[in-house]
Amino acid sequence: MNFTGANAIYQQIGNYVCENILRGTWAEGGKIPSIRELAVSIEVNPNTVLRSYNLLKEKDIIQDRRGLGYFVAGDGVEKTRRLLTDEFVTGELPRVFRTMDLLRLGIEDLKSHYLKYRREHQRTERSES
Repeated sequence: MNFTGANAIYQQIGNYVCENILRGTWAEGGKIPSIRELAVSIEVNPNTVLRSYNLLKEKDIIQDRRGLGYFVAGDGVEKTRRLLTDEFVTGELPRVFRTMDLLRLGIEDLKSHYLKYRREHQRTERSES
């Protein structure tokens, strides 16, 4: 995992977990890596992963089953989608709109770029499977 300076590492790990949930890598009700397993695989301190997991537990995205480990909540996909949508709409989208205004780009301009991205992204996904 490559960390950026944009957010705290524990937040980036939380986003990594959320992305795996949304991609279906970790299914609702399914077990996710233990704190130690994830810490080793992404080369961070286990306390940092613990902080990420605690944050996701507070959001009811994951659950801790004592003695069994961590699991995606039964409605974890929907809660993850809502959380990341809220973060996107309040955090990233205003910056996108500000940049669009500066560049005088309209929604239609953005739409064509998005459609191009989707076409390329779908090709990449197919070649990876």
